[in-house]
Amino acid sequence: MEVVIRLVRNQDAFGSYHPAVNFLYFGVLLSFSMFSMHPVCLMISAVCAATYYVTLNGAKSVKFLIRGVLPLFLMTVIINPAFSHEGQTILTYLPTGNPLTLESILYGAAAGIMMVGILLWFACFSQIMTSDKFVYLFGRIIPALSLLLSMTLRFVPRFKVQFDTVREVQRALGRDTYHGGLLKRMKNAVACFSIVVTWSMENAIETADSMKNRGYGSKKRTAYSIYSWEDRDRTVLCFLIFCGLFLLAGGISGNLFWRYFPSVRGVMAEPLTILMEMTFLMLCAMPVYLERKEKSVWNSFKSNN
Repeated sequence: MEVVIRLVRNQDAFGSYHPAVNFLYFGVLLSFSMFSMHPVCLMISAVCAATYYVTLNGAKSVKFLIRGVLPLFLMTVIINPAFSHEGQTILTYLPTGNPLTLESILYGAAAGIMMVGILLWFACFSQIMTSDKFVYLFGRIIPALSLLLSMTLRFVPRFKVQFDTVREVQRALGRDTYHGGLLKRMKNAVACFSIVVTWSMENAIETADSMKNRGYGSKKRTAYSIYSWEDRDRTVLCFLIFCGLFLLAGGISGNLFWRYFPSVRGVMAEPLTILMEMTFLMLCAMPVYLERKEKSVWNSFKSNN
């Protein structure tokens, strides 16, 4: 019954965990994804990130992956060999006379996969780590910074919504940004942008005054929180600590070593390397696994009633 209540209350299963668990998970995952160039780990990170992003946003997000993320990957693959000519395996020569090497192509593909994975993980991070969770975690330690981060996370979606609202109002007044001459449309767009910027500055001042009047940042200030530690949070926390230390030890010991220049070389099929890749796969797939698990419990609950 407890799992069912959480499913009704929260859209995402992993997002219902304690904010410290959510923050530590993305911290460990992003740290490893940004510093590891092992191709297997890069593929695991990108595929799991795309899967989790689709899980959070539904099938409609597949269009974003195809129209936004895929071109970014292809652009990285194409641009890197055009500017990087390192590597000992020369495939051909470009019209500029510079060599096109296999290593530069592979490095561009790896960099593109890394960029896609990190971009999608940050997109998931922004949806799971809400402003309330940031204030809960860092409100007492660094109140000014936590408030700034909270406002920043809320700013982009609110700015977009407000800009669309202002644009529709201006359109009703005959100041459309889609029709008319180029100069007229630019003038109307600048007017809309100016209105929204003014609104955002006024909103920031009102928020700051409101938080100050409520005693935000004061050591004597008390706060109500809806978050509490449960057994599942402790279990996941232990799992994250184990994965983080295991992957860190493996990275330091060279069991995930991989290089692209001057020749492609690295550790691929060693037993400890395979074990670390499986550990990283479990770490990346954990949010999707938790979501599927709780959905199966929910479906079982509905079928029994």
